[in-house]
Amino acid sequence: MEFLRNLRVRAGRSRLSGKMARITRKAYFVNFYHIKSIGIVWDASKPEDFSILTRFYQKMAEQNKEVKIFGYFPGKEFPDKYTAIRYFTCIKKKEVNFFYCPVHPDSEPFIKTKFDVLIDINFRNHFPLLYVTSLSQAGLKVGLAGLKPEASPFDLMISMKNPVNIESYLDQIVYYLDMINSESAKKAV
Repeated sequence: MEFLRNLRVRAGRSRLSGKMARITRKAYFVNFYHIKSIGIVWDASKPEDFSILTRFYQKMAEQNKEVKIFGYFPGKEFPDKYTAIRYFTCIKKKEVNFFYCPVHPDSEPFIKTKFDVLIDINFRNHFPLLYVTSLSQAGLKVGLAGLKPEASPFDLMISMKNPVNIESYLDQIVYYLDMINSESAKKAV
């Protein structure tokens, strides 16, 4: 069974590579002060982490930053706290196709939204979330540094020790985005 799953994921990665080859995207670095929109791609398999994201959303809303969260829950039924939240879209296992690519109606609009920053909180590397992150048209993609940084879809990578605490991770992202000087960063890219 695992062999078939790996084969399907490999086919999904091949499809993703084909789509990425047709996309032209230029990353732009923006100081945290100038950011207006933030997209978050989140592995929703740990419902206890949702309160951290809710606090982050509230903190950003106080600073007039729009936040949208796209999650993937690998189970069959969502926990109650995942439903009826305006800023949160979550897909489950049955909302991905045979190749593990998301087919939920909100997937494509999220991918096409030009967020100033996209934050990846997909530490287990679920393919449906990797698909969304890779194809996203966000100006700057931020994620956890992995073993193969050259194969990563991220423009800015944060290195942290395992297990990664989401709250610390988000704090680090805000810290480093706050350090960026927009004008000098544009010249460097």
